Amino acid sequence: MEKRLSELAVGEAGSVARVSGDGRIRRRLFDMGITPSAEIVVRRLAPLGDPMEITVRGYELTLRKSEAECVIMNA
Repeated sequence: MEKRLSELAVGEAGSVARVSGDGRIRRRLFDMGITPSAEIVVRRLAPLGDPMEITVRGYELTLRKSEAECVIMNA
């Protein structure tokens, strides 16, 4: 089942199916290591849900909700 990264709850994990969005955002996500088949775990959410902290490729990364909506996950 596919979900957007922004829809995952704390503690949920999955692999990246694809990355959508315009060229700048897509390139930025790829540069941060968010590429197809990368494993991602949601670590924390800010009180209002933005930003979110994830673990990808062994390091902690903080994403805005608008960026996380561009990442389609296999959950």
